[in-house]
Amino acid sequence: MGEFFLFLWQTVNETFSLNFEFKEFLRQCYQIGYKTLPLISVTGFIMGLVLTIQTRPVLTDFGAVSMLPGMVTLSIIREIGPVITALICAGKIGSGMGAELGSMKVSEQIDAMEVSSTRPIRFLVVTRVLAATLMIPILVLYADALGILGSWAGVNIKGSVSFVLFFNQAFRVVNFMDFFPAVIKTFFFGAVIGFVGCYKGYSTGRGTESVGKAANSAVVLASLLVIIIDLIAVQITDMLT
Repeated sequence: MGEFFLFLWQTVNETFSLNFEFKEFLRQCYQIGYKTLPLISVTGFIMGLVLTIQTRPVLTDFGAVSMLPGMVTLSIIREIGPVITALICAGKIGSGMGAELGSMKVSEQIDAMEVSSTRPIRFLVVTRVLAATLMIPILVLYADALGILGSWAGVNIKGSVSFVLFFNQAFRVVNFMDFFPAVIKTFFFGAVIGFVGCYKGYSTGRGTESVGKAANSAVVLASLLVIIIDLIAVQITDMLT
C-alpha cells in the first residue's frame, strides 16, 4: 500500500508541474480515443439494440410500449452506457498500459530514462492518466449516442417509427440530473483506469512473465474500481435527488 500511495503522490505532483509533455499527451489521446472507436461503436449500437429487443415484450404486456424509447435512453445514459464502456476500456486500455509500461520496466527503458534525467512518471504516467481521464468520457458519450441509435433500430424491427418521433419520446423523460452525474463519474472512471494501468505496469517485477501478470491485474483491479465508483456515484446521486 505504501508503494501505491507514493506512486499516487508522485503522479499528482508531476501533473501540476510546469513542464507538461503535450505531444505525448496528444499521442496517448489518439491511442486511447481513436483506436478504441471501432470496438466502442459496435458495442454501443448492439447495447441499445439488445436492450430494446429485450425490454419491448415486457412493456407490451403492460400496454406501456410508448415508454420504451424513454426507458431505454434513460437506462443507457444513467448506467449501462458509462459502465459497459468503462469496463471495455479497462480491458483494452488498462491492459495495454500495464503491458507497455511493464515491458519498458523489464527491458530497463524506464531506468535508462531516469539516468538520462528524463522524468518517467511525468512522461509516461501523467500523460496516459490525463489522456484516459479526457477520452473515456468522450467515448462514453459516443457509445450513448450509438446506443440510442441502436434502440431506434430495435424499435423499427417490429414497426416504423421516425427518428424525430423516437428522439422526442426518448428525451422527454431525461433531465439534467440524469445526464450530469453520469458524465461526472466517467471522469473518475477514466482517471482510475489510466492510473491503475500505469501503476501495475510501472511496478512490474523482473522477468517477462511479470508483464502478463501486470496486464491481467490491471484489468481486474480497474474493473473492480469502476464498479465500486459506480456504486458510490449512484448512492450520492440518490441522496441528492
